[in-house]
Amino acid sequence: MTAKDPETLRQQILDLAEQYGELTGTNTSFSPDDPRVSVSGKVVGGPEARLMTEAALDLWLTTGRFNDTFEGQLSDTFGLPWARTCNSGSSANLIAFSALTSPFAGPRKLEPGDEVITCATGFPTTVNPSLQTGMVPVFVDVEPETYNIDVSQLEAALSDRTKAIMVAHTLGNPFDLGAVMRFAEAHNLFVIEDCCDALGSTYQGQHVGTFGDLATLSFYPAHHITMGEGGAVLGASPGLRRAVESFRDWGRDCWCAPGADNTCGRRFQQTLGQLPTGYDHKYVYSHLGYNLKITDMQAAAGVAQMKRLDGFIADRKRNWQTLNTLLADLDEAFVRPKATANSDPSWFGYCLSIRDDRLDRTELLQALNAAGVATRLLFAGNLIRQPYMQGRAFRTIGDLTEADRVMTHAFWLGVHPGLRDDHLEYVSRVLHALVHNTPLPKTVPDHVAS
Repeated sequence: MTAKDPETLRQQILDLAEQYGELTGTNTSFSPDDPRVSVSGKVVGGPEARLMTEAALDLWLTTGRFNDTFEGQLSDTFGLPWARTCNSGSSANLIAFSALTSPFAGPRKLEPGDEVITCATGFPTTVNPSLQTGMVPVFVDVEPETYNIDVSQLEAALSDRTKAIMVAHTLGNPFDLGAVMRFAEAHNLFVIEDCCDALGSTYQGQHVGTFGDLATLSFYPAHHITMGEGGAVLGASPGLRRAVESFRDWGRDCWCAPGADNTCGRRFQQTLGQLPTGYDHKYVYSHLGYNLKITDMQAAAGVAQMKRLDGFIADRKRNWQTLNTLLADLDEAFVRPKATANSDPSWFGYCLSIRDDRLDRTELLQALNAAGVATRLLFAGNLIRQPYMQGRAFRTIGDLTEADRVMTHAFWLGVHPGLRDDHLEYVSRVLHALVHNTPLPKTVPDHVAS
């Protein structure tokens, strides 16, 4: 072989890409001279650089072999028959919910005006698909400490138009799946589990995402694994799989993979809708869909990240527990979070709610951020208070007192795998100083400490 042999060059390029990724990948060290504790962040390096470069060298620019591998890894991890990737977790929620409006969902399929029970706190795109498809969200209050849907209000939320429940596992903490699934089965309701923040969490020893009819994931850099942008829908129903694929792939009726033709064996032999007999099945559309697929380079990053998943989950659990221990003596100031009963969360963040009303949340967060400790609110707070919800059709159960308190008192800190004990100890020292009004740690930048 010569140096110009394509396979030799390919291996040289891959080896160099991996070496470069190892040198320039995520730095997880803590710098006392410039303390920064991010609330989320990706951990990437040599493996991702190698596989993404390999995908680039394939010159296959759309979904391909790496995506097939990644979908297989996801379905194997969850023990479900299928997983289908898409371009974001928000798209995953839209696809999953839209699938319930399809004839493939059977006689229970959702129709405009049907109601969907959800939690009043959370991220907008758990709820937006209901609004976009003409359904009516029914907002139930949140439990303090777990920050999940208050299952005691489920019966009050039920009406003769209730058809589904779509709820997220907040910050990786599973909602009470026992209560939700009993209620859903008693009333013949669809359930979608938004697992975008909860990859690896379990309830009674079983992966979240495997209880309901469909589950969704996000692979944005903040989440448990990343491909930059990306998401997935998972399930067991063959009919819902067909619907998911169709909504993701332009709404087409055909299920051929990219580059494949006539999988059904009847490409030019069908009569569908008001189309002429024999109209090319590749251009028959049975749903109002979009192109929401990913590229194979994204999938290659996902394949590399899946090999890190167990370690990431362990890191998140350890970091959460470390913070919980370090902050245990601040219970007069904050309500600390707790795991839902019978669950083992793969934590996305560590949420605190201010108990001592002498603490002003805005001032506290500004001080934390100035000291290099990043924070986030619990997403949209009480969703019905958001500007875009004004004038929309929805119902609420009660006055959503706890959701309002989350909106005004809660915030969360990072526990992602890029953090080590030094980061978390620094967070603790800063919080203690701010609560007790004592000098900030010496590692705080001079312009902040002064």
